[in-house]
Amino acid sequence: MEEASAKFENFYGRRRGKKMRPNREKLVEELLPRLAVTPESVGEAIKGWSKVWLEVGFGAGEHLVWQAERNPDVLLIGAEPYINGVAKLLSEIEEKGIKNIRILADDVRPLLDALPDQSLDRVFVLFPDPWPKKRHWERRFIGPANLDRLARLLVPGAELRLATDDKSLLPWMPSHTRKHPAFQWQIAKCHDWLSRPDDWPQTRYERKAIKGRPYFLRFKRRS
Repeated sequence: MEEASAKFENFYGRRRGKKMRPNREKLVEELLPRLAVTPESVGEAIKGWSKVWLEVGFGAGEHLVWQAERNPDVLLIGAEPYINGVAKLLSEIEEKGIKNIRILADDVRPLLDALPDQSLDRVFVLFPDPWPKKRHWERRFIGPANLDRLARLLVPGAELRLATDDKSLLPWMPSHTRKHPAFQWQIAKCHDWLSRPDDWPQTRYERKAIKGRPYFLRFKRRS
């Protein structure tokens, strides 16, 4: 997986936290290779699935598991470079017998560049790192380069879901996404972004570690 990230040397963020329990280390060694996708293998991995959803930065995987259990006909790809979070997801997959999740334990950008045009039906970017210091704003995932990538990958009518609880990131994400010609904000009234859709579960992060009010932003890929 190091080779896949070579062209993106400016990766920021944690790769590994505290030492994992032996059973999770074993899952990383044995189960992850069976579920892993790479930029080289993702084209083959998505064949045969009528719908493919992608979650960028899935944390501990709660949202990904919730969606996978309720949408067994959808292939969900989760990208997360933090291996401790990957291990937590693997334990949930093993315990619940989930069959429709594939994992990229690395920077998502090479995978985005490798996926075929119009191959994604939904993308989630939920509570990404806000990089609050101005000198770090270029590290924020939502921006012109990645929006161009997502515009190429999402089928017309597909949904891009964003969420944040950070007030410095809140104006940034809709501002950049609305400026992009491929995306239309799905908002009818000003309080729509305060309402959680029925198929958008609350995660443990939101319950315990959230900084303030969560905001839910939904954008449609224009035809």
